[in-house]
Amino acid sequence: MQVRFVGCGDAFGSGGRQNTCFHVTGASVNFLIDCGASALPALKRSGIVRNDIDLILITHFHGDHFAGLPFFLLDAQFSRRTRPLVIAGPEGIESRLAQVMEALFERSSATQQKFELSILPLKPEETRNLGAVTLTPYPVVHGDSGGPFLAYRIEADGRVLAYTADTEWTAALVPLGRDADLFIAEAYTYERTIRNHLSLQTLEAHLSEIKPKRLILTHMSDDMLSRLDGLAHAAAHDGMIVEF
Repeated sequence: MQVRFVGCGDAFGSGGRQNTCFHVTGASVNFLIDCGASALPALKRSGIVRNDIDLILITHFHGDHFAGLPFFLLDAQFSRRTRPLVIAGPEGIESRLAQVMEALFERSSATQQKFELSILPLKPEETRNLGAVTLTPYPVVHGDSGGPFLAYRIEADGRVLAYTADTEWTAALVPLGRDADLFIAEAYTYERTIRNHLSLQTLEAHLSEIKPKRLILTHMSDDMLSRLDGLAHAAAHDGMIVEF
């Protein structure tokens, strides 16, 4: 299994980083986790063939995780995509996607796609099989707008990938990441507690419960980026490729 961090930045582009978009590939899978506003040009810059992507998983409806979908779909339409595509995310994703498409490209939500497009709402802690991906969403805490908010535990090709998405500490992160082969976790700040976000020190206090086999930090503010040289954990950067 391979994860390419197409974008791993926060909503403010701290450090000049692209919005969140992870490309996951394996023997039987090819999918994205989140599709932030800058995802399409970042995917193209990385040379990723968008037509090969079967599934896009959205964690929540903030623009740095969600707003790239209209551009992705418009590009798919005009590049004559033929491969079926599944977009899955929190409940309400059908109406939210239609709203953002209309806001960015008027009448685009009513366009008949030339490929089969399925939009699937996900319920917390309800495991779903999406092709070769077994997905368990967990509810996380990230404010009052832009939700519902989901973190994902993903099983595919005999490996487990867990991603916290954006969240403050919640007990759901323990079963989410427990013994995962790769645990991708937000570390927005180093020690300062900010509502709706996770600090590295808070995460570290619970790593003995989670016991991930490998940890990579993402969605870092300038506070965290200024400390990269002294971190005891791996930190994502745009373009980073991880085999696990």
